[in-house]
Amino acid sequence: MNQDKYIFTLEIAVRDYELDSEGIVNNAIYLHYLEHTRHAFVKQEGIPFGSLTSDGLMPVVRRLEIKYCTPLRSGDVMLSRLWIERKGPRFVFYQDLFRKADEVPVAKAVVTIVCMDKDGRINRGDELAERIAKYLHQS
Repeated sequence: MNQDKYIFTLEIAVRDYELDSEGIVNNAIYLHYLEHTRHAFVKQEGIPFGSLTSDGLMPVVRRLEIKYCTPLRSGDVMLSRLWIERKGPRFVFYQDLFRKADEVPVAKAVVTIVCMDKDGRINRGDELAERIAKYLHQS
């Protein structure tokens, strides 16, 4: 991944309660890291996640692929980075986690988000696209 594509980086410290019996971060916890990063990104842009729903935008995860590379352990700090691409009505978040100490890749994820109307139908997501237009790679 070319470092210049990343539009947002969040530092996250591993908490001991996230570890499994083997002393590594439980695989399900990575989903929380990824979601926390997306929420922090939109908040930084002045779009608190709760306001999206109140504005009639309901972004939901449609698909998530994750490749685990290196486990995290107690005391580790990671850098969670992302960039976004729009593919029609889908917003694809490419999210990569790196161990901060040595930049070793920890996990690589592709998270596909779609926007739903209040009636539960998927829409084109044009309103969300307008709010984050300066960050979107078009494909």
